[in-house]
Amino acid sequence: MRSFLLPVLSFTLGLAASAIAEPTLSSWQLHERRSHIPAGWTRARKLDSSASVPLRFALAQSNIENIEALLYEVSHPSSSNYGNHWSASQIAAKFAPSTESIETVRSWLIESGVEPHRMKLSPTKGWLEVASTVEEAENLLLAEYHVYDHDTGAKHIACQSYHLPEHVIPHVDFVTPTIHFDARIQKRDKYSRVPIGQPGQGSTPKTTGQIEDILNQIEDCDKQITPICLRALYGLWYQPVSGSNNSYGIVEYTPQAYVQSDLDMFAKNFSTGLEGVSPTLVSIDGGSVPTSGSSFEYNGESNLDLEYGMTLVTKGQNITLYQVGDSVEGASFNTFLDALDGTYCTYDGGDDPAQDPVYPDTSSGGYTGNENCGTVKPANVISTSYGYNEADLSAAYAIRQCNEYAKLGLMGVTFLFSSGDSGVGGNGGYCLNADGTQSPDGTIFNPSFPSTCPYITAVGATQVSPGQSVWEPENACNQVIYSGGGFSNYFGMPDYQKAAVEGYLAANPISYSKDIYNSTGTSRAYPDLSANGANYAVAVDGSFSLVYGTSASSPVVGAILTMVNDARIARGKSPLGFINPTIYSADFARSFKDVTNGTNPGCGTLGFNATKGWDPVTGLGTPYFPSLLAKWLSL
Repeated sequence: MRSFLLPVLSFTLGLAASAIAEPTLSSWQLHERRSHIPAGWTRARKLDSSASVPLRFALAQSNIENIEALLYEVSHPSSSNYGNHWSASQIAAKFAPSTESIETVRSWLIESGVEPHRMKLSPTKGWLEVASTVEEAENLLLAEYHVYDHDTGAKHIACQSYHLPEHVIPHVDFVTPTIHFDARIQKRDKYSRVPIGQPGQGSTPKTTGQIEDILNQIEDCDKQITPICLRALYGLWYQPVSGSNNSYGIVEYTPQAYVQSDLDMFAKNFSTGLEGVSPTLVSIDGGSVPTSGSSFEYNGESNLDLEYGMTLVTKGQNITLYQVGDSVEGASFNTFLDALDGTYCTYDGGDDPAQDPVYPDTSSGGYTGNENCGTVKPANVISTSYGYNEADLSAAYAIRQCNEYAKLGLMGVTFLFSSGDSGVGGNGGYCLNADGTQSPDGTIFNPSFPSTCPYITAVGATQVSPGQSVWEPENACNQVIYSGGGFSNYFGMPDYQKAAVEGYLAANPISYSKDIYNSTGTSRAYPDLSANGANYAVAVDGSFSLVYGTSASSPVVGAILTMVNDARIARGKSPLGFINPTIYSADFARSFKDVTNGTNPGCGTLGFNATKGWDPVTGLGTPYFPSLLAKWLSL
């Protein structure tokens, strides 16, 4: 890919430019630095210098600078190679680190006193591990390690910054354990606190409580959204014919899980032939579906995703449920990526054992099998209703994960992520402060990740406003939640959205101070498109509740794209894969219903405006299935 990191990253690092001075030794350069301790963590003590610490160097991948062009070649509608997706083996061969990178890092370590027998290269060459002590690691990296305590009682080893020799830097993406903090979802009760930024924290759907009567008439869609409302809004009147040749995956992270009796209750009211039907469970690293216990906190997300996803694709299309992580260790996005692509696992440069779950899990009740590593075939479309704040992760960590989505796009996978529910703010309404910290009273816009990754499709939220009908244009969602949207602080603007975003900025000058958002005009903008996210009738805990969130929007878009795939596969065509270059192309401009009313407030502001064309509230608008189907069948 192009350098998505510069100059955009300078905005974020500038928030705390004075926090740590540049190193004085000319042979070393600062590689990564954290400007603040994440919410919920406190520095407890210096780590004993004799303690063992396994240093892991994520080696730079070959040809990664070309990944954008390679992805465009199979996903841009004008390309003669459109739809000619790659195999997993082609991916592994193309992006393996070079011999030069391996030898440069090895030679430096040997020169620094590390004996060769203490170094271990992963089977696919992406990760170099060194058995080290804290003292040696601190000397190698010009770092200082501490133990950090979390409110939940968890402990973590980290440093505030670290350095590498100038000639080594181009060959290393990042080193662990260093500045990265915990990114797992873990089982919690009402008395425990999960760190801001974990998948599922602050990004799960919201509810206004139970509803007494279900309104399942199309004239009541401004009060309650049911499947008939979505079919009318997006023209989704289609019966699938490709069966097992097609696939739609929905990802849930333990402890979130569905309840079958709730799915049956929903099906009895809204679905034909789905009562008693379950999604196909693919358990990843001990993921399971509990048979007892139900609450909105634990079941609201999964019930919402599956009830609407399964109903919209009908009984003719099976849904795969990727249930990720056991009830002890929990899960992170990397846990899921490991299962899809073995080249991303801990032993090959993706995971950070200080940050991601480690299996086998020896804790009581933990998953005792080996980590799922390249054992799961990805579905054609994968919807995820979870997210981080971009600022929760280091730039290097986010970029490495973003590149993985690009690789899966090359393999023909469409990745959808909800864009967040706090407008221009982050999960839970947290915004950035000038020193890089996050707080509810921050004033700097706080983008979402993976929504800002240019290789996924970010889905915002709309609504049928009170008094309006499904035959009128929707508005940006402003009931209970606000559509996440804005401009990345890490990733540059991809070519596919350049004309759309530049058109928005030219026609809609932004009056905010340039220091509260990335005003460069060269950063990745999101969301890419939207769907309804307000007033969903969802069966949870034996009754129906009104539910809100981009968590609802993403699986709806996933269902629509799955039905497009069904028609393409029936005609002998490939699945869609990465859709962004196509949906932003001129030929697809009329395949979306424009949303021109509303804002996405946050961080003490009204946020951005929805307006004609693309905007950082609702993206390109909402999908219209008949038009999208016709356009994609012509490719």
